[in-house]
Amino acid sequence: MSPTLPRPSTPLRSNSSSHHHPSTPSRLKHSHAPGASSQDDLDSPTFQTPASHLPPPLYPLNSDQRTNPAEASPGRPSPNPSPLRPPHWRGYSTHSCAQPEGEPCPHGSFSPHIKPSISRSTSSVLDGHHGFGGRYPRSPSIEGGPNTVLGHPTGDTLFGDGRFFSGDGGAEHGRVQHGKEQGWSGSWSRWWGGNRKDGGDTRMSTTHGIRSKRRMYLVYYFPFLQWITQYRWAFLKGDLVAALTMASFYIPMSLSYASNLGHIPPINGLYSYVFNPLLYAFLGSCPQMVVGPEAAGSLLLGTVVKSSISGGHSGEEDDDMNARIAGVVTGMAGAVIFIAGLTRLGFLDSVLSRPFLRGFISAIGFVILVDQLIPEMGLVHVAQHVGGVSHGSSLDKIIFLARNAEKAHRLTCAVAFGSFAVIMVCREVKRRLQPRIPSIAYVPDRFMIVVLSAILTGVFRWDRQGLEILGEVKSSTDFPFTFRFPFIPAHMQHVREAMSTSFLIALLGFFESSVAAKSLGGGEGKKDGLQGMSLSANRELVALGVANVVGGCFMALPAFGGYGRSKVNVATGGRTPMSSIILSVITVICILFLLPYFYYLPKAVLSSMISVVAYSLIEEAPHDIYFFLHIHAWPELFLMSLIFLSTIFYSLSLGIALGIGLSLLSVVRHATKPRIQILGKVPGSRDQYENAETSPNPVEFFDGCLIVKIPEPLTFANTGDLKGRLRRLERYGTTTAHPALPRVRDPQHNSNIIFDIHGVTGLDGSGTQVLTEIVEGYVSRGVRVFFCRCPEEGSHVWRLFEASGIVERCGGRRHFVRSVDEALRMAEMESLSDFFDRHPGEEGVA
Repeated sequence: MSPTLPRPSTPLRSNSSSHHHPSTPSRLKHSHAPGASSQDDLDSPTFQTPASHLPPPLYPLNSDQRTNPAEASPGRPSPNPSPLRPPHWRGYSTHSCAQPEGEPCPHGSFSPHIKPSISRSTSSVLDGHHGFGGRYPRSPSIEGGPNTVLGHPTGDTLFGDGRFFSGDGGAEHGRVQHGKEQGWSGSWSRWWGGNRKDGGDTRMSTTHGIRSKRRMYLVYYFPFLQWITQYRWAFLKGDLVAALTMASFYIPMSLSYASNLGHIPPINGLYSYVFNPLLYAFLGSCPQMVVGPEAAGSLLLGTVVKSSISGGHSGEEDDDMNARIAGVVTGMAGAVIFIAGLTRLGFLDSVLSRPFLRGFISAIGFVILVDQLIPEMGLVHVAQHVGGVSHGSSLDKIIFLARNAEKAHRLTCAVAFGSFAVIMVCREVKRRLQPRIPSIAYVPDRFMIVVLSAILTGVFRWDRQGLEILGEVKSSTDFPFTFRFPFIPAHMQHVREAMSTSFLIALLGFFESSVAAKSLGGGEGKKDGLQGMSLSANRELVALGVANVVGGCFMALPAFGGYGRSKVNVATGGRTPMSSIILSVITVICILFLLPYFYYLPKAVLSSMISVVAYSLIEEAPHDIYFFLHIHAWPELFLMSLIFLSTIFYSLSLGIALGIGLSLLSVVRHATKPRIQILGKVPGSRDQYENAETSPNPVEFFDGCLIVKIPEPLTFANTGDLKGRLRRLERYGTTTAHPALPRVRDPQHNSNIIFDIHGVTGLDGSGTQVLTEIVEGYVSRGVRVFFCRCPEEGSHVWRLFEASGIVERCGGRRHFVRSVDEALRMAEMESLSDFFDRHPGEEGVA
């Protein structure tokens, strides 16, 4: 006859000398041990089994059961102890994170929990005054009594940032004594319970001696006010040399981008170096980044212009209308970037995958190379008489070049390919000699080629021998800097055509700017530069957006931060945004006084300079291809190949659509996949659990219990398949099993479900609804549901748990505990209670 078992309130006799395996009818395996039981208790044949395994009170106690914190001490039981919490329970270490605020949590389900740095009295851990889970471990003591740190009284006070402030600390840190603040602005109640962000700003600004928060915010959002106060005359030489060097390189390039890629008047390319660098110098957060037009953005703008020409909205020689279309595209790209900055979408640079960007940028480089071969070979007039070539795909142009190679103009080919060869040789020589001779970076090789070619053309009158020259460079309105607001009703037809292209220009431009800014950094850690300037993706969006909206009003090319251009700025001595301002001034001088000197500049030289840029876009692709081949990343290689081939053989628009579509599908697929885990206990550990599917060592499971970890916020995106994933865990113990397989786990092993929700830092309405339905389904089947490591009371997640009824349906707050071990003990205790309720005649002592 089996021994009769007691209720939790009566003694239980057992022949076991350990608490690990009590004689209970529960199927749960006990793998915990009380932390503070004496040796006599362990050796005694009679012990209070239910009481010794009870967790701390997990529900509010009556007022007469609460303990005055001032009367509690580490070595003395509370005056009114709870009947469910014996005095020796105090030694048990419960989960509490004592890390300073802002530092990562050192524990998780996979590591042992540490003791709290501030001991708690035996009052209810769910006291409404302290919040769910007891007093917040990093909150200040405001009762006026001393804190207890690791069991020892101390006069120090622990503030919200995790630092201890002694009673005799300096006044510069501020003090808290007897519940009153000294040296801190605002009130602790507002900081800890009200608007934390505003309270924190007020507290920290007052601490550091900032009297005007408005000025603080103005300096932050208008960085010019921050760096101009640090500017020294020692910076001027480097900034001036950097600006002159960049002007010699990129002013001719902007003429090439505008005329050859954008199909607009060349002077509109210069406008991009007048307004955009100047405005970015005032608003940008990266001091050494220089903003200007890029080949990819200019080519995309040119596709809109050519599409408008093909649709009959403009003509090849209608410079004014083509310039207006360029202004619409640039203005829309700037508006997209600006709105994204205001709505704090600085993470958008992570939307496009690396394979998409590499495939798309390589395809753009290939398209530019093929496009420039036509003017480099002097076949522009021939192409105009062959239908479908000028606006055709790269494949059509390659076929055209192969069929008409014998018609190429020899002088044009000589000038173009000779310039290309000289630039490539100079580029390689610079690359090899710069580590030993840094000053070689100052040699303006491209500017010298431009000047020399213009002089030779003017002296030998190559223009009369069929070499096309730039000619007179002037504005389409016969007046420089004409203001044309792009967002007017007359331009609506162009807005519809430019919508998708403008969005892609904005996305690609911001991505390249983000890469450049992250590579260059702000002012932190630079001894010889500006100090205190921190990078901000959202401020970058606002700065780039404002610059391009203004540039669109003057019909300029889209301009963003370029890594190569910015590296030239750094290498030639540029330290501050003043180099960008000087570059804008030089460009204005060039527009007003130096444009006549560009008259004899050969277009073939401009095309060769663009071909060098196109080559630089392609030359990084082999490295990425080799890397993906080496790691067998076939999906990434397929995506790169698909974008590249569709762009070459069909059109740039198809490559854009496929790339963005596949990238977004990849992001959505990744975001909607639940990452729940089944946990098992590490053998021999106290409270250490690991993912049973990935753990290299065997783990222990618990009969009648399924421990599930949810390591991520629950939103509408990742809760759609949560029920299905949980069902697989219940049936097979893994989420990777095929649903057609027969059931592996016995249903009785799922009588208790424990959710570890330490990673659920966010929860929306859809996620709450799905979680509520899951809990209701378990409860209706008689399954007990527990939640451990929950967010604190008052948090957004906890409020949704209460409002949706999850707390009530689970069985109240006592089912929300601090650790997995506590949940296991609670499940054990309720299993005992259910057994005795079903077998009342088996009470007693064995």
